Amino acid sequence: MQKYYIRKLDLQLPANQSAFLWGPRQCGKSTYLREQFKQSIYIDLLDFDRRDRFSVRPTALGEMLQAQPSAKLTYPVVIDEVQNVPSLLDEVHRLIENNHYSFVLCGSSARKLKAPGVNLLGGRAWRFHMYPLTMGEIGEFDLLTSLNCGLLPAIYGRQNYRRSLDAYVNNYLETEIYNEAYVRNAQSFSRFFKAMRFFHGEILNYSSIARDCGVSNHTVRTYVEVLEDTLVGYLVYPFSRPSKRRTISSKPKFYLFDVGLANFVCGRTLDHRSTSEFGKSFEHLILTEIWAARSYLEKDFEISFWRTKSGLDVDFVLGDGQIAVEVKSRVRSRDLRGINAFIEEHKPRSAIVVTAEDDRRRIGFVEIMPYRVFISLLNDGLLI
Repeated sequence: MQKYYIRKLDLQLPANQSAFLWGPRQCGKSTYLREQFKQSIYIDLLDFDRRDRFSVRPTALGEMLQAQPSAKLTYPVVIDEVQNVPSLLDEVHRLIENNHYSFVLCGSSARKLKAPGVNLLGGRAWRFHMYPLTMGEIGEFDLLTSLNCGLLPAIYGRQNYRRSLDAYVNNYLETEIYNEAYVRNAQSFSRFFKAMRFFHGEILNYSSIARDCGVSNHTVRTYVEVLEDTLVGYLVYPFSRPSKRRTISSKPKFYLFDVGLANFVCGRTLDHRSTSEFGKSFEHLILTEIWAARSYLEKDFEISFWRTKSGLDVDFVLGDGQIAVEVKSRVRSRDLRGINAFIEEHKPRSAIVVTAEDDRRRIGFVEIMPYRVFISLLNDGLLI
């Protein structure tokens, strides 16, 4: 039986307010909504019969709701996997306007909803996002377990986690994305996804990926957009403030949404902390915590990276240069060259090296901070 986790997402709605809830598959959206809205009518569009019915005649939704007890309709109507029937949003809009119903519309992909003519409710719905588990949601958090298993609630801590990750990759990422017509050529998309393992956490080289996959640069960019729209991957762009040092071009870095999924795709299994693979995964884990905290705390700040032509770099720059964050499994003096160069150039409010070491200390302007301390301060809203 899957363990239930208390999530940090706070999806509280005033009367008559509707919302979208987005998040990757299996990150816990449905479980959360069933718990958060126990009194609500729940419509799952993974159910083929219901999906087919609403696809053919979206007005059937209004007819169904009018037959419900009026007391039930004082709560938001929850519609799960709403992207499966984009045309249903016109009926949702009508019911919001004419009947003053409210809805929570849950989805794992915005791809189909970007099509011309799809009704996104004209700003009538707030937007929320759910991520995989965070350290604070787990309780007895184990670093190596999280890096290997990942942080999807149904997979974290399972002994057979690799089978589950394999099913996620093959049944969803490569098969379902193709079946949903997000891409036209399953084989080229599969080659593309396999090639992306060499660029995970790295600056994207579209030309190199295109050569490896035998497709055009335009197709590679489209595939990257598909991974973004299906919430499977995210792009982190370079920090763009003018600098005395020559910085790299505008090409972004690419990260999968879950650290365990990334390690599985890249063929990595971590058993100790002294490898470069651990360092890359540890950096990715800290990034996922920053993503989640930004969303759950409703903080609006940019996440970027900084790298010069000479190779100096900072893993993450938060806001408009207010905070520089470097991630290292253990800290040596040479690891501070990049962050010290950024301090000299851009004068951040604080500069932090997040580490897997236990001791918190300061070297000049730079604070060396154990990851548990960093994440605790981040989630309490005390960093930015």
